[in-house]
Amino acid sequence: MDDSMDTKSILEELLLKRSQQKKKMSPNNYKERLFVLTKTNLSYYEYDKMKRGSRKGSIEIKKIRCVEKVNLEEQTPVERQYPFQIVYKDGLLYVYASNEESRSQWLKALQKDADLHTAPKEEKHSIPIFPDRVLKIPRAVPILKVDEPSSSTTLAQYDSDSKKNYGSQSNINMKYIPKEDFPDWWQVRKPKSSEDLACSNQRERNVNHNTSKMSWGSPESSSSEEEENLDDYDWFAGNISRSQSEQLLRQKGKEGAFMVRNSSQAGMYTVSLFSKAMNDKKGTVKHYHVHTNAENKLYLAENYCFDSIPKLIHYHQHNSAGMITRLRHPVSTKANKVPISVSLGSGIWELKREEITLLKELGSGQFGVVHLGKWKGQYDVAVKMIKEGSMSEDEFFQEAQTMMKLNHPKLVKFYGVCSKRYPIYIVTEYITNGCLLSYLKCHGKRLEPSQLLEMCYDVCEGMAFLESHQFIHRDLAARNCLVDSDLSVKVSDFGMTRYVLDDQYVSSVGTKFPVKWSAPEVFHYFKYSSKSDVWAFGILMWEVFSLGKQPYDLYDNSQVVVKVSQGHRLYRPQLASDTVYRIMYSCWHELPEKRPTFQQLLSTIEPLREKDKP
Repeated sequence: MDDSMDTKSILEELLLKRSQQKKKMSPNNYKERLFVLTKTNLSYYEYDKMKRGSRKGSIEIKKIRCVEKVNLEEQTPVERQYPFQIVYKDGLLYVYASNEESRSQWLKALQKDADLHTAPKEEKHSIPIFPDRVLKIPRAVPILKVDEPSSSTTLAQYDSDSKKNYGSQSNINMKYIPKEDFPDWWQVRKPKSSEDLACSNQRERNVNHNTSKMSWGSPESSSSEEEENLDDYDWFAGNISRSQSEQLLRQKGKEGAFMVRNSSQAGMYTVSLFSKAMNDKKGTVKHYHVHTNAENKLYLAENYCFDSIPKLIHYHQHNSAGMITRLRHPVSTKANKVPISVSLGSGIWELKREEITLLKELGSGQFGVVHLGKWKGQYDVAVKMIKEGSMSEDEFFQEAQTMMKLNHPKLVKFYGVCSKRYPIYIVTEYITNGCLLSYLKCHGKRLEPSQLLEMCYDVCEGMAFLESHQFIHRDLAARNCLVDSDLSVKVSDFGMTRYVLDDQYVSSVGTKFPVKWSAPEVFHYFKYSSKSDVWAFGILMWEVFSLGKQPYDLYDNSQVVVKVSQGHRLYRPQLASDTVYRIMYSCWHELPEKRPTFQQLLSTIEPLREKDKP
């Protein structure tokens, strides 16, 4: 329906509109449209030969959240000298007036009619939720305009590989600050004028209602309750390291992939952001500290300040505001795992089969196929479907309750079984990135030696816990460890070889017997202990630093038995330092009592971790 027919027109003018759907910027992205403002709607129409054509879009005034100027991109054509943006509940609109007077008139009329001083009653959340399609709009015009130097600056941390070519980016004039402690930091100059602050502050007032869940003070004073609230957001990665964040963002590989993590500086946060904007095929990851101003407001770009991290992130999901790109794709380190407080089974360990839905096959192990499943349609679990005749079931069930009590962050949690009929299900924690061996083969080349050491340390922590409970793994290897969403590694399948009925796996002459991970006392006398697990840990360290290479790859099992018995040991992998190699080599002492304990290994690795922390 025509706006003039249902209510009186307040303002009517031919303006230039930028397409919301096109990803690349070109003249075709800008269309002349007749904009008509009424008390209830802002509509825009085709306009040809002095006649209004069909309506192309309409926004309800009550849904408008913010109307503000945006600053110019470099080398802007004459017809696009006066841009402004309209942020509304369902999206974002970029419009260009013909002159400053026209722009001011539209801003004044829209701000008045949208009544931006009062929060809309219909909103239940302090931040409007934008649909997915809005994420396809072109990169927002950065709000941060660069003028003359100012005494007040915003610091943004960048990688050193971008120093040479960042000059190709428009909108930002970067000046390198050489600092002893932070050689990769760059300075973003603050805008000369602060007139753009008005709309930002206005918008803050709009979303300041109902902030019981999303309101934080400065990061320095954040409480544990506030930390828990941040954990509700997919983009928050907690204590993940800088190098781990880079690995996960590169793994995602999408322009604008991002996450928020705790900074290495206590009480502060860092936004890590992936982009290919530098003509770098591999892409680059930028790290931006979240700063606090004198009024305890949080900011990345100093003229856009917010009173909580979620509000800051929400804004930058739609506006780059001086960053290399806007925050487009949150990279989550979370799976919907079973909370510690939730009990799965009606009994101690027997689960209801009807409460478990199998979704997709993840792989296969010595007992059968492993599936991703949902428990009660809500929680992610891994389900091992046991082939009949592959497992000594009675013995396993006797030990199952003991295994359930082995609870440690670096051990895969065992939840229970469905044993009433075949196939029997063994239900465990779901670990998102799968088998460590496969992960090393696929992604290892992008991992730093410090990250490889961290993976070994995770395994060592899990094994030290088993050792302290006099529990022997018997089959420790990279194939029996799993990589979680935050790249931490968890030990899996501990003790399970005791229940295998496959002669090829149980017998030391069998082709499946893990001779290459076995200590001499195991393949000679079947004598298992925590010290034989330590030998296997040394082999696992070698696998990790070889990025998943097969140990003793030139020899078969029988040759390995001879070579190891003669004192032959694996060589130092290229990525392992002499110190790291000495640690793995210490695990391969012929006499078990001469090998270190896992607790001693932790103490040896710990100083190396601290030294190599990014």
